[in-house]
Amino acid sequence: MFPGTQGGPLEHVVAAKAVAFGEALQPAFRDYARQVVTNAQALAAQLQARGFKIVSGGTDNHLCLVDLRSIAMTGKVGDALLDEIRITANKNTVPFDPESPFVTSGIRLGTPAMTTRGLGNAEFQEVGHIIADRLQHPENPEIEIQCRDRVAKLCRQFPLYPELETPSAALPARV
Repeated sequence: MFPGTQGGPLEHVVAAKAVAFGEALQPAFRDYARQVVTNAQALAAQLQARGFKIVSGGTDNHLCLVDLRSIAMTGKVGDALLDEIRITANKNTVPFDPESPFVTSGIRLGTPAMTTRGLGNAEFQEVGHIIADRLQHPENPEIEIQCRDRVAKLCRQFPLYPELETPSAALPARV
């Protein structure tokens, strides 16, 4: 990959690229990549079914860009609400965004990390419901607690390191 991806002659960077390219050559990686996209599509479809607008009408990759103007919310607020229930999102601008890049009108949601943990279509539909429940009821503390509990349940079902028998309380619950 020359020029452009070589970077400096740092051995750890060269090693990391070698490992990444080696993984990408494995047949299992193709299946994983397909599942990442399928999961993103399931998440996008669930959010659309709950009344959210997905930029471009859906997704063909690992990301969903949600236009929160459909529920009169900013990306900054949506990001903070999801963070409270341990879902990591990013505020993100959307096409023709009236808000500044520091506030935004959208959030970006990705699926690779959760796919790596083993979540499939059914779980991503549940994640879509959790996100919708929290964002559509921002002032309801009971829903906040319920959503956080649902996230924790998914994290227990799909631990980061299943081979370790560490009590789940020792690992932070985040999707």
